[in-house]
Amino acid sequence: MTNIIEVKHVSYKYDQEDEHYTLNDVSFHVKQGEWLSIIGHNGSGKSTTVRLIDGLLEAESGEIIISGDVLTPENVWEKRRQIGMVFQNPDNQFVGATVEDDVAFGLENQGVPLEEMQQRVQEALELVGMLDFKKREPARLSGGQKQRVAIAGVVALRPNIIILDEATSMLDPEGRLELIRIVKDIKEKHQITVISITHDLDEVALSDRVMVMKKGQIESISGPADLFMREDLKDLGLDQPFTVTLVQQLREKGLELPSRYFTEEELEETLWALLSNK
Repeated sequence: MTNIIEVKHVSYKYDQEDEHYTLNDVSFHVKQGEWLSIIGHNGSGKSTTVRLIDGLLEAESGEIIISGDVLTPENVWEKRRQIGMVFQNPDNQFVGATVEDDVAFGLENQGVPLEEMQQRVQEALELVGMLDFKKREPARLSGGQKQRVAIAGVVALRPNIIILDEATSMLDPEGRLELIRIVKDIKEKHQITVISITHDLDEVALSDRVMVMKKGQIESISGPADLFMREDLKDLGLDQPFTVTLVQQLREKGLELPSRYFTEEELEETLWALLSNK
């Protein structure tokens, strides 16, 4: 897979008179069709990183390359068309009187012809399970429904990259899981690249790689399984997965289980095999 995003030695600070850099010499890449989760405490540089990628902020030094082109003030609007962002609070993104008006808003700005616009709105709402709500006022929707509409508005624009900036943090556990499954289905169906800033274990578990940020720098990049085996997860703002805790307890009871991360399905199959052989 080719790299759709390359961040090379990027530094940034909000206050030019401040000696402290919000991001300090950050370098990483994201492959086409990959899901990269970014985790870390508040102030670690997560949101600043994605705002630099989307061109909402301009790096003080370094390069950001999107689809082979260096991001510049001259091409920032063109590159933004390739990126869709979903924020923590969907109410801040609503502009239409109805759900379908809201999803169509970005398409109108891009001058998409009416017939194509209607088709894209229909497809996007169907994809997120909100077609029956297209005539509703966004303000009357639940939090999870609002986030689905926000994602539909992004998907209708057909971006190559979707950035979720703590987009599931205001939802209950069931709503979060439902939303990230929708994003996963969209990613796989359209080969979209996903970057998510999150503290949610289920969201991290679905990603291909996880980047840990600390004090404006990259602390580590690994697969979710390797991350979940770390003993300092609480220091990173993550809970320990249920299966990791359970495996530790089972080992203490004398069960011989490999020292690795298990999904719930894998652990169930492993325990069944172990007990069947006794």
